[in-house]
Amino acid sequence: MELHDKESVSGEILPVVIIGNGPSGICLSYLLSGYTPYLSSGASHPNPLLHDKLVKHPGLSLLERDLEFLSEGLQGRSSNPVAVLFDSLLLPDSDFGVDHVSPLEWRYEPERGVPHLVLGKGPPGGAWHTMEGSMLTLSLANWMELPGLKLKEWMKDKRRNVRNDRATPAEIASYYQHYVSQMALEHNFACGTTVTSVSRCPADQRDPLGCWRIKGLQCPEGEELADDSSVERVPFSLLARNVVLATGTHDIPARLGVEGESLPYVCHSFWELEAAISRGELDESSDPVLVVGAGLTAADAVLAAHHLNTPVYHAFRRAVTDPGLIFNQLPKMLYPEYHKVHQMMTQQQHQPASPLDSSSSSPRLSSSSSYAGYLSFPQHRVVSFRPDRKCVLQSDSGQRTVVQVSKALVLIGAHPNLSFLPEQGRPLGLCPDEAVTCRRNPIDVDPFTNRVLAANGPGMYAMGPLVGENFVRFLKGGALAIASDIAKGRRGAVGSGAPRTSDELADKWVDRQSATQTLTKVVRS
Repeated sequence: MELHDKESVSGEILPVVIIGNGPSGICLSYLLSGYTPYLSSGASHPNPLLHDKLVKHPGLSLLERDLEFLSEGLQGRSSNPVAVLFDSLLLPDSDFGVDHVSPLEWRYEPERGVPHLVLGKGPPGGAWHTMEGSMLTLSLANWMELPGLKLKEWMKDKRRNVRNDRATPAEIASYYQHYVSQMALEHNFACGTTVTSVSRCPADQRDPLGCWRIKGLQCPEGEELADDSSVERVPFSLLARNVVLATGTHDIPARLGVEGESLPYVCHSFWELEAAISRGELDESSDPVLVVGAGLTAADAVLAAHHLNTPVYHAFRRAVTDPGLIFNQLPKMLYPEYHKVHQMMTQQQHQPASPLDSSSSSPRLSSSSSYAGYLSFPQHRVVSFRPDRKCVLQSDSGQRTVVQVSKALVLIGAHPNLSFLPEQGRPLGLCPDEAVTCRRNPIDVDPFTNRVLAANGPGMYAMGPLVGENFVRFLKGGALAIASDIAKGRRGAVGSGAPRTSDELADKWVDRQSATQTLTKVVRS
């Protein structure tokens, strides 16, 4: 969908604009398109407390129910109560390995639809299209699926069954792109777009409610979004009553902030390691690769280098026994490759020659141990990177070690790109003086509506990793909270001068689309 000059056509205000076309944006688009969850006739839920609440008003859709009341007393692996609720309804007792049938049924009710646009840089699926394609995902396959299309059934019709009940990022990306097509959501998606600013338009006599202005650039249809200037981008401007921040957090790799971090041999993404491997720069005769970080991407890098017999130094801040370390939270049977990395981290630790030696030389890698060519540095941090490819590491006790490396991979997470918001979105976080991050400083939202609490006007929402939900399994709860709040708000707006039904809004939307196409033809001619 082309967005050129939409605002200038009529000045009409869209009900919803979603920034981000990953699984968060896709799931919300599904709910806003009229797909509505109800309690199935005769269905039961294994949680008796929740079941009793559900059966009290079986004729009401989940979007009309009191989500706070339904969520009360539920426990799960998310701190968001609506996320736990929706997960419990979609996948009852899945944490216990039980395959209960969901008590929900989905009805397509187009009269409930809310006209909306989903903006994204690439194809539907967001960052999943840029992740390493052959590694297995952390989540089980059914935790990755969206409502209305079973991932396992979709994959059976494709290439193979889901190995080890998990899928690859490439398969997940393809599933999300297919989902948008299968559910007939394409007309809501504008790909190839980069949002450059989101600002509040104050209320006035013409618009007593106020709205949001979203500006950005869009590549011509069929062109891939690129960082170079060879692709001409067309500016666009939209007005929206509600804007949803669903950009994820994979945009900007986190940095250590130490001396020498910008040297050419220091990398900040798994892709740079893959590129070096494809160019033949790394093999068993190379100097070691230094991997910094103890997350899953760092583990993937360790596995990739180890597979080539390239020696690896692995430095991280936590102790290997720290319960906060992700490897200590994963079942061994489901995640054997990550269990292997944790074994390596535990069994192949660096042993300083002497506690009195404050500047020991580069440690030797054993060739006869269980994991030859690997050495871990628990509770170490990087002090500096030197131009001669030597890295200075320091333990918690203050002892320093210098290692000679071929490459250094700093894989310590990523931050969202909120450059389109004032002050990079900092005022919206739990700690307004710090940058927004998914783990330490997510955007502060109301837990039952996902409204951004510090927004400078009504109608701003956030969801997914931006609010601390890093798993697809739980970000669907944010979509439910937002769709429910918008639906309730629209019912309350009837009689206030707004269009009374979704049909009226849809008619106006179609008219505006036609006007846009006419104007575009005139401009091009």
